[in-house]
Amino acid sequence: MTTKRPPSAPAKNFQPYVASAAVMPELTVRAVVLGIGFGILFGAVSTYLGLRAGLTVSASIPIAVLSISLFKKLGRSSILENNIVQTTGSAGESVAAGVIFTLPAMIFLGFPLEYSRIFLLAMIGGWLGILFMIPLRRYLIVQEHGVLPFPEGAACADVLRAGEEGGNFAGRVFLGLAVGGVYKFLMDALKFWPGTATYDPRWLPGASLRADVTPEYLGVGYIIGPKIAGTMFAGGVLSWLVIAPAIKFFGGQFAGAIFPSTIPIAQMNADQVWSAYIRPIGAGAVAAAGLITLIRTLPTIVAAFRGVRTQGAAGGAIVSSALPRTERDLPQWIVLAGAAVLGVLMWAILAFRYNTHAAWFSNVLSALLVVLFGFFFVTVSSRIVGLIGNSSNPVSGMTIATLVVTCLFFIAAGWTGHLYAALALSVGGTVAIASAIAGATSQDLKTGFLVGATPWKQQVTLMVGVVASVLVVGLTVPFLNVAYSSFQPQTIAMPALASHQPVNGVEIENANYSLPQGTLPATALRKYWELNIIGSHTIPDGKYLYNPASGNIEIQWVQGIGSQQVAAPQARLMATIINGLLGHQLPWALILIGVFLVIGVELLGVRSLAFAVGSYLGIGTTATIFIGGAVRWLAEQSRPGGAESDSETSSGALYSSGLIAGAAVFGLVAAAISYLEATGRIGHGQFAIGPRIIGSALATSSLSALALFVALCASLFWYGRKPLR
Repeated sequence: MTTKRPPSAPAKNFQPYVASAAVMPELTVRAVVLGIGFGILFGAVSTYLGLRAGLTVSASIPIAVLSISLFKKLGRSSILENNIVQTTGSAGESVAAGVIFTLPAMIFLGFPLEYSRIFLLAMIGGWLGILFMIPLRRYLIVQEHGVLPFPEGAACADVLRAGEEGGNFAGRVFLGLAVGGVYKFLMDALKFWPGTATYDPRWLPGASLRADVTPEYLGVGYIIGPKIAGTMFAGGVLSWLVIAPAIKFFGGQFAGAIFPSTIPIAQMNADQVWSAYIRPIGAGAVAAAGLITLIRTLPTIVAAFRGVRTQGAAGGAIVSSALPRTERDLPQWIVLAGAAVLGVLMWAILAFRYNTHAAWFSNVLSALLVVLFGFFFVTVSSRIVGLIGNSSNPVSGMTIATLVVTCLFFIAAGWTGHLYAALALSVGGTVAIASAIAGATSQDLKTGFLVGATPWKQQVTLMVGVVASVLVVGLTVPFLNVAYSSFQPQTIAMPALASHQPVNGVEIENANYSLPQGTLPATALRKYWELNIIGSHTIPDGKYLYNPASGNIEIQWVQGIGSQQVAAPQARLMATIINGLLGHQLPWALILIGVFLVIGVELLGVRSLAFAVGSYLGIGTTATIFIGGAVRWLAEQSRPGGAESDSETSSGALYSSGLIAGAAVFGLVAAAISYLEATGRIGHGQFAIGPRIIGSALATSSLSALALFVALCASLFWYGRKPLR
């Protein structure tokens, strides 16, 4: 989110808020421990939010607010300690963003999503992002002060200053935490009302109008504002209320299935039309919009690299007692040695752990691409967030560019087998994490510059925050996948498999699989072959369990990642790009429709990335985000004293941050209940007391869901109008 701020004074006339000679606590044990705690919390929150909605929001300001409040309970703290807390904790959101936008695509590519892979790739990407940002600090943050506003970094510095002077912002955040948490728990865990209000008009077959009535989407919409939220919803309206009904109208007359669907259009509901046809169109739109956004930033990229070259000629960042405390970075030898070690580590885990059967040089090339693309896009990301903020950092565009170039290298070398899809994703995921953490690092270092912090101490705590964050992010993604997975009975004849004849799109991953006890009582004791089907024109992509005795697929193993609860839209996009380039499975006609749709939007003078993302996401998500943006607009218009635009530290924005965090935390609690049910530890529906108390009709009614959501919107409107005291 971009905040309009007046230009600051030139760097040569600027004095930090805290005098460089001041002696006060900064890198203390309690600050690091509290920062690690917030990093773990917001890492899990951002993982949940990103897998559901396909986007995240910056966590620095709510962490700073909560840190100030908690330290007041523990005794007086310094502004520099609070800055260390938000610096350490902010790594969680950025690591989560890079991970969830890419690595869950392993599931869509037919690979297991292992905790160790997430941990290692996220740590390498996170540390590369921090190390490559260090030589840029003096140029982007000090020399360009007054040119690059760093909106979130400056706003966070304002919060820290206000806390030092006695300001108290935490009440709104804690209230939002409570409201969002209680609402989410009653809805998702106890099932008092449905999470989605749906209306499928009979007079427009194929269309669907729905809203996911959740606090986290509402809060995201308020924070990003009415303009971006409205643009996203416009993309959703076009996909769900225009293109989908048109496909249903024209395609319903054909008796057979039309690729890439495996069932006739006449038999498809709105979700199936979206999954088969709208999603490839949206994928083309998002890919084109991301690349256009990247191209638009070319002048910024050129300026950033010119600055790096000038800074390098001047000697770069060094640690010296002759430098003021506020100018001491980690030394360049650590940057260079660290990057080399991480590059070698990347090669080692690929060569000896995950790609042992691939061509040996492919692992070397992949490690080199990670380092080269990492350095390039860290520089790009650090400069871009200085202009437009971390929440608007086009990480997806950088990742798409990385994947396309990597896949082209692989195609040129003849590496197009299934293993190379995972290898390409490992490269793209690591670069995405490096780009995301670099944006957060630059914002944090700007905050530190404005409050007089010690740069090298922030850089060290960022590395600590990355390690703490990847621990929880690496656990949360597989946990959500298991929690929302399900087994559905199927009957699909596959006689060719019994004689091990090749079948299009089928890989046998495990020839002796037994279902968990109690999952499907009639079949729980049978032995199955686990099949991974990708690219078959007769069976939808996914995992299946095949019974060799009957010659049939008997069960579809629906993965949690990719389900309605955790759709992981960005990761699915990355899998689509990789499969399309390496496996030649891309429905190019649909992809190109999305590309030209974006070109048309750009010609109208509209920045297309938000529109493209809206066309790719489910309309339930974009509708609720739009409602959040509309609530913010109404609050601004009706606020006493005029319609001044909200900032990141307004009452409504802080309350929204609390709604997001509270809903995400209790969303994870609901996921834990689903996990216990899926693994047979508790009975299915044991916690769903809502239908038993108020009746199933009311507990499943879209009208009751809308009524309670309106009450939630009213609370946000109320606090959005109130001044922050």
